[in-house]
Amino acid sequence: MNSNTDSILETKNLVKKYGDLTAVNCLNLKIKEGICFGLLGSNGAGKTTTLEMIESIVKPTSGEILFRGQPIGKGYHHHIGIQFQHTSLPDKLKVKEVLILFKSFYDKSMNMDELISWCDLEEILDRDSNQLSGGQRQRLLLALGLVNDPELLFLDEPTTGLDPQARRLFWQLVRSVKARNKTVVLTTHYMEEAYELCDEIGIMEKGEIIAQGSPDKLLSEHFQGLAIRIPKSDLKGPLGTVPGTLFDLPDSIEIQTIDVNGTMKALLDQNISLAHVQVRSRNLDDLFLRMTGDKK
Repeated sequence: MNSNTDSILETKNLVKKYGDLTAVNCLNLKIKEGICFGLLGSNGAGKTTTLEMIESIVKPTSGEILFRGQPIGKGYHHHIGIQFQHTSLPDKLKVKEVLILFKSFYDKSMNMDELISWCDLEEILDRDSNQLSGGQRQRLLLALGLVNDPELLFLDEPTTGLDPQARRLFWQLVRSVKARNKTVVLTTHYMEEAYELCDEIGIMEKGEIIAQGSPDKLLSEHFQGLAIRIPKSDLKGPLGTVPGTLFDLPDSIEIQTIDVNGTMKALLDQNISLAHVQVRSRNLDDLFLRMTGDKK
């Protein structure tokens, strides 16, 4: 295999059409080895189709997919692991039996005891696999994605429906996967999750990547200053002139400004209470909505 590239996965002019619909349009993507890469996009942006093509589940209409510099072939599935968003587990099998079943599908696999410990499954091994909590089920599905000790792991919206505590516990597992120098490709609708886990993100719109880079790099490129939000209930009348750009939200006014001190002074000069004012940095939610045109 070609060792002259640090990209473990690359697409070249990748296209997928369904009749007259172009779901993915000339996609050029490079994913570096050992990182967590987040593929973000609104529903219908093409990220699921892209994921299915680079997982070798769906065949592209045209273009190339390269793994370590070479076109993906029959042995590709031995190098990858997939945690699908929706997976039906075998009926009437206990968690340990499911792990043993999936392990039997591969010539190479992780040590079972290590996998069980890594994904924190010890206490549920004898439980029916279809009678798990959301967090327990996702940990089992992650273990199934890791059972063949893959170099490249795909996670398709893995924390959808989980409560905040279970979501953060899952984040810890993903970090531990990356710490073992595995590459993770993640799709998620949670921007906080993307920021916490991803070294790089790619934002898709209409089948194309419209922005790619580290979360902090993209935020610094598209935003300056802070956002100041004032509840409308604290306004006694129309807001006068203040430094920054104003946005009229349902229950508040948001001011995006690079002159925070000047904006605060202008508010005080207008006798506006600052008791309920919120000041925050711009985040991936702001970036996502700006880049995708707030179509959600």
